[in-house]
Amino acid sequence: MGSSERKMKEKELRRNDIIKAAETVFFAKGYQNTTMDDIAKTAEFSKRTLYVYFNSKEQLYFEIMIRGYRLMQGMLQQEMLETKTANAIDSLMQMGNVFYRFSKVHPEYFKAIMEYETAEIDFDRGITDASREECYALGETMTEYLIGLTRKGIEEGVIRKSLNPVQTALVLWSCVIGVLNTVRKKENYLRQMHSTTPDELVMAAFHLMVESIKV
Repeated sequence: MGSSERKMKEKELRRNDIIKAAETVFFAKGYQNTTMDDIAKTAEFSKRTLYVYFNSKEQLYFEIMIRGYRLMQGMLQQEMLETKTANAIDSLMQMGNVFYRFSKVHPEYFKAIMEYETAEIDFDRGITDASREECYALGETMTEYLIGLTRKGIEEGVIRKSLNPVQTALVLWSCVIGVLNTVRKKENYLRQMHSTTPDELVMAAFHLMVESIKV
């Protein structure tokens, strides 16, 4: 290995170490309460070193969401390979079930994505185009897949032709986010006040969503 290759490898390892440290801090303290000083301390690098690789905590947060989106898409692709569906309605249920399973298997990544999806804060400040655009692209891949399933369902005759595929997909995505956020934050309330488990509420919500668009 040449000198330049070794330096590139060392740089990549250091970059990954910083992202791992950022994950630890973000997962423990949340986006709002995390500072670059916290990340530098956990990574055991100087703050100046952090800024060589990342220009803000926002950029680091996008890097973590990128990891989360990749994990979620990998789970969906694996499920699609292992389980064939009969039609678009079944595929919509499959997608919803995978997203819910992702929220339980990788709760911290799920929380990070949810903070982004529901945030009022401006995530654009100080973020390089590469980090932002990759995260947006990964997120849009999920949205486009949902839109594609809606169009496929209309063509198959299992989803109402009167529905706008794009708007329907966006409404379904918003509903899924809302339900999964609810079961994440209100599990005790659901169990104690309504004798309902998170699994029961999620399945009821998914069935209600698909029944609302079926022919």
